[in-house]
Amino acid sequence: MRLFLFVGLYCLLFETAKSQHQNFQIDPINFSKVQIIDSFWKSKMEKVATKTLDACIFQTEVKTGRIRNFEQVLLGKAGKHEGVFYDDSDVYKALEAMAYAIKTTGNKALELKADEWIDKIAAAQQPDGYLNTFYTLTGLGDRWKDMSMHEDYCGGHLIEAAVAYADATGKRKFLDVAIKWADHFDQTFGPGKKHWVTGHQELELALVKLYRATKFDKYLKLADWLLTERGKKVASGYTWSEWKDTGYAQDLVTVKEQSEITGHAVRAMYLYTGAADVAAHTGDKDYLTAMRRVWEDVVYRNMYITGGIGSAGSNEGFTRDYDLPNEQAYCETCASVGMVFWNQRMNSLTGQGEYIDVLERSLYNGALDGLSLSGDRFFYGNPLASTGKHARKEWFGTACCPSNIARLISSLGNYVYGQLDNKIFVNLFVGSETNFNLKKGVMGIKVQTGYPWTGLISCRISMTRKEKAAIAFRIPGWLGSSPSPGGLYSFAERFTRKPDLKVNGMSYVYTEENGYAVVDREWKDGDEVSYELPMEVRKIHARAELKQNNSRVALQRGPIIYCVEGADNGGQAWNILVPQKSAFESEPFTILNEPVISLVANLPVAEVSADGQAINTAIKKVRAIPYYTWCNRGSNPMQVWLPESVRDIKINY
Repeated sequence: MRLFLFVGLYCLLFETAKSQHQNFQIDPINFSKVQIIDSFWKSKMEKVATKTLDACIFQTEVKTGRIRNFEQVLLGKAGKHEGVFYDDSDVYKALEAMAYAIKTTGNKALELKADEWIDKIAAAQQPDGYLNTFYTLTGLGDRWKDMSMHEDYCGGHLIEAAVAYADATGKRKFLDVAIKWADHFDQTFGPGKKHWVTGHQELELALVKLYRATKFDKYLKLADWLLTERGKKVASGYTWSEWKDTGYAQDLVTVKEQSEITGHAVRAMYLYTGAADVAAHTGDKDYLTAMRRVWEDVVYRNMYITGGIGSAGSNEGFTRDYDLPNEQAYCETCASVGMVFWNQRMNSLTGQGEYIDVLERSLYNGALDGLSLSGDRFFYGNPLASTGKHARKEWFGTACCPSNIARLISSLGNYVYGQLDNKIFVNLFVGSETNFNLKKGVMGIKVQTGYPWTGLISCRISMTRKEKAAIAFRIPGWLGSSPSPGGLYSFAERFTRKPDLKVNGMSYVYTEENGYAVVDREWKDGDEVSYELPMEVRKIHARAELKQNNSRVALQRGPIIYCVEGADNGGQAWNILVPQKSAFESEPFTILNEPVISLVANLPVAEVSADGQAINTAIKKVRAIPYYTWCNRGSNPMQVWLPESVRDIKINY
């Protein structure tokens, strides 16, 4: 009787929360409905569809045993598993990236390869729905006993990939595999069944995606239940073997009580993305309140100027407030990808533009830095300073980052637009085309821009019939007094500039609302909007608590953070001074085949005297390049935060 009462009470509370939902949910426009024509991003998406995914396929099939593990299961050869126990997840992430690339590029060869992999995955699934090559090959009797072994993490990536593949191709086979796996998990865990806390969060957000794809409430309820399991310290039913400090996995207190960021950065991002996803569908305000508290702790005290998070390599995550070293910064690529996920969800829940400001910072800097300009070399960590000891790698033993950045860039269309009834949100300034279903007809938007190098965004509107609607263009936070919310960083110059907006060539007085410039009018076919952002070079200072950056300055132009690299500055980067009155000019530049806007200035450059007893300075032309482009011309010194005086330089290293 107690079991039935508990289950019934849980379902009642779930439905009550759902009915209280106020439905402030901005719907992101799906990537499959957004055609990217952007000069900056389109080439990167094409490179991911070829060079990056070619590298992922080669490493997955030839250099490592990831696909061979599925083949071994099919052949019934138990006892041998190649690689690490969580390697299945990399296969699924690569498949997800392949799904997006197939849809956006029409690459038939890629689709054939994906189908080949899916056939092997489906054949390796157990009759009860379980799918994990590590335990299938080493002993199914040990499955679901240890939460640190990533079975649920792999399952989550399986679901995400399957939903994306069904969306991109219309094929059901992979989705049916994911549904069978999710049903197995649902039959094993949940109210009145076994307890479980996801060791590496990912399944929560994946289950919400499966709910959206299938409309089956049980997946949303299961995601919500997994969130409620955290922080309970249940005495029996599961174990941790990998760690004792459960703050590492955000399990110290319940999700709704959390207020500080702790532990592993990627796990945290996936957890909070899942919580925001559940809140979007249930209307549970306690999740949103907790997410805001944790978000402020991240952005106000624990985020690098690049949007990177997780300063320590020891736990791949967070330590204490304001502990943001530059040369030792971990800043895992996957964590920046997670910041994009989480901030998109927070924007959708609240309509606040500041979340897209953080998303944009992470996307153009912390995340994009993880992919080489050639598309086939990668960074796992993304430091903000280097003495020349860092190098981009072909692959990693733990290879989550290559496929993660691939799936982010391939799905870029997911993050550009949003819609709430007859209100359209232009979140990212990416050359693209899409359509919106309004109350009376269809609005089409075609955006053309040279962003992030130029600030002019031109929009041409097509309408099936005249209709009143609002278009909200994000006003980037970097136009204000601080480059990021919360005041962790501030611009040296305290001026602010407003975007210039014109409709059909005439200046338009827009309404500012939650970080957006809103144009609310009746639209007709052929209307044109120009939206221009001032693209000025701005110097950044950090709060005094960031001791590593005291008396130092960083540079930003538009959304792009800059660094100095030895390749452009006589092999040196640590001997350059930026006095307070120095001025930078924008100058077109090419790094390998990447056209960029660089920053140049005549600055004091320090050198040690011949006798080694003094430091002398001479004025030289210095070039700064976009941070995401560094270390593409070999290993050499680099710095983001530049000293303002001689006493803060470091020449001999």
